[in-house]
Amino acid sequence: MSKSDQKMEIKRLLIYLALSFALAWAVFFAFILTGHQWDGSNPNLESFIGLGMLAPFLAHVLTRLITKEGFAMTGKDSMMMGISFKNKKWIYFLFAMIVPWIYFEIGHALNFLIYPEIFDPEGYRQYEISKNMLIFVPMISILQGTIVSFAAFGEEGGWRGYMMPKLMNLMGTKKAVLIGGIIWGLWHAPLTCVGHNFGTNYPGFPYLGILIMCIFCTSLGIALTYITVKSGSVWPAAIMHAVNNANPSILAMFTNVEKANEIMANQILGFVFLDIPLLILGIICLVLLCKEKPQ
Repeated sequence: MSKSDQKMEIKRLLIYLALSFALAWAVFFAFILTGHQWDGSNPNLESFIGLGMLAPFLAHVLTRLITKEGFAMTGKDSMMMGISFKNKKWIYFLFAMIVPWIYFEIGHALNFLIYPEIFDPEGYRQYEISKNMLIFVPMISILQGTIVSFAAFGEEGGWRGYMMPKLMNLMGTKKAVLIGGIIWGLWHAPLTCVGHNFGTNYPGFPYLGILIMCIFCTSLGIALTYITVKSGSVWPAAIMHAVNNANPSILAMFTNVEKANEIMANQILGFVFLDIPLLILGIICLVLLCKEKPQ
């Protein structure tokens, strides 16, 4: 890459990041300044915050307009919005749908191993579901995540569709996934400060929550970047992001939520152990990414 190309790449990246944070944080702080705390049971609040998820892709489009970068749908330096199942690329769509289920089940099993008192063999009854129907719980989450992946595309169309290719061009894969994960984690900071994901009643609030969010975003971001690179499309990442947000798990149905909140500092410790399988997946995907030949 020539010096002039590198300068332009940096310029585009900085414009993109400024727009991504400004657009999303305008929504997030409007939520905060109106006196709200996060309440995941309120669909109106979830819809309001969901507007912030559109910011990364909107910033992507605006940056291309401002810098006259063009709007190719596929190929190098494109928006990576095309879908192809050639050369076994369908595998990455299947990966996106199934793998979150696997690492969530392992994570919940790890939580039960460390905190056996939070396991409730009758816990599923609180969800008014029969034991024979439990197998359909992750399937519904996977289906739901796949259907609503257009919402997660708001983020993935920006982070994986624009930011990560720029970072990887500028600093290589290893540094890019670390820096990219931290950026993505910090982008969530206003929501973390009002209790999204972890609540507000835990030691080190909100700084510990922001740190854990950065680790989580780095781990997940590596896996999302891997399937984007391999498929040449951001859609598998959008699907995996949405399925991840749907929390597919059978074992989760056996958690005594009241005891978990009490023992695990309002679930933040539980989130840490849930993240361990995802961290391992991220390391595996990073190794595979580093083996990829530059295009």
